[in-house]
Parts: sequence; structure tokens; C-alpha cells
Amino acid sequence: MVYLLILLGVLLNTCAQLLLKAGMTQIGHFEFSAANVVPIGFKVIGNPPILVGLFAYVFSVGVWLLVLSRVQVSFAYPMLSMGYIVNAIAAYYFFGEDLSVMRIAGVLVIMAGVYMISQSAGA
Repeated sequence: MVYLLILLGVLLNTCAQLLLKAGMTQIGHFEFSAANVVPIGFKVIGNPPILVGLFAYVFSVGVWLLVLSRVQVSFAYPMLSMGYIVNAIAAYYFFGEDLSVMRIAGVLVIMAGVYMISQSAGA
């Protein structure tokens, strides 16, 4: 059951990241200045993907609290790195982001680390 909660937390966090990226893609690049705080703030607050992404983050924190009540943090926290894997693949498909050989190698290293941690006596 704890692995399902971890997976749910990771997927919610991944969805949040992808939604925030989609929302910011809609808003576009902007200059970071005091004059932009209010107009960009209103764009962010009124952007549906960003709002849903923030809700997904809040929900993922609730799920993560359940996870932390069941396993050691030294076991649980590294499992969040599965989000790097899902995000890299999803960003490639949804946003056309680069998935170079170096990035794929990095994802494979992360997967190996997650596997080793999952085999430890932490759950």
C-alpha cells in the first residue's frame, strides 16, 4: 500500500510540474521587475493550468504526509526522484523538450538508484 501512496504522490507532483509549465508557456517570457509583479501576478492567478497545478501540489503534500507517517524519510524522499523520470519523458512528449542520450543516461542512473533504495529495509 505504501508503494501506491508513493507512486500517487510522485504522479501528483509530476502533474503539478507539467501543469505549471503549461500555464507559464501560455503566459510566456516576462521581465523580472517590480513593474511586472501585479500584471504577471494577475495572469498567474487567472491561469487555469497553474491553478490546477497548485491544487495538485497541495493534494500531493497530503498524500506525502500519509507516506511519511508509514515509512522512514530516508526511504521515502529518494523515491520522489521517480518524478524526474516521469517529468523527462512527459516533457519530451507534451512540450517537445530535448531527451538527449545524456539525459536518458541520467534517467537510467536515477532508476538504478530508486531500485536500490526500494530494495532496502525502509518500508
